[in-house]
Amino acid sequence: MTHLINAQQAQAEIQSQIVEQTQILAKKEIRAVEISFYDHEIYAGNDLIASITHDTDDFATQPWVVMVNDVEIHRSNTWAKSYNYIRWHYTQKTLPQQQQQVEETTGNEIMAQIATECEKFEFDIFDDGIYYNDAKLGEVGCTDGNWWVVRVSCPSKIKIPCDSVLGAVWFLWILLASADKDAKRTSFVDAQSEISHREALLDKSCDELTTIEWEELKKYKPLPENMVLLTA
Repeated sequence: MTHLINAQQAQAEIQSQIVEQTQILAKKEIRAVEISFYDHEIYAGNDLIASITHDTDDFATQPWVVMVNDVEIHRSNTWAKSYNYIRWHYTQKTLPQQQQQVEETTGNEIMAQIATECEKFEFDIFDDGIYYNDAKLGEVGCTDGNWWVVRVSCPSKIKIPCDSVLGAVWFLWILLASADKDAKRTSFVDAQSEISHREALLDKSCDELTTIEWEELKKYKPLPENMVLLTA
């Protein structure tokens, strides 16, 4: 007896869910959008659910064809019957699932997104790539919805995948920051080497110093104690 009651409760819950889903689907306005006199797209809300087209074969007795994912699923002798077929099966959830069209990003939209991110880093964008202070950093692009970046220092022009346009431009900024850091390190090492040379002149007696060496000693300033030599 208990098993029967549980089964009835489960059946009631399933039926309730079906009714609820049907009501949700019914709330979506089903409408036809005319592409041409013989071609219509059928939408539920903003979602494409099917299309109706006309068979041009003169011998077709049911020329109005219902298509889902470019596959014929039904025919009728009038447009209205095909439309009602779509409405009924959609509300009953027996209409095949239509794959939604993915909007392609145009070249202008891609360039606009790249330009927006480049502006944040004060980068300049030209036809051949992205620049900073007239120095080319690399290129950023998008292929089939996938963002990538190419370093100017990479001879093989390998496209490095990125998760977004921001990630691609950020990658170039990281490279720029690293290059600037290397330049500062090289400058410091050169300066330290020059100071070491001048300190060596202090060990010479005055009569051993040349005129040039005297001029070098005038420029001598010891390194601050808190500065540490950076190594590669």
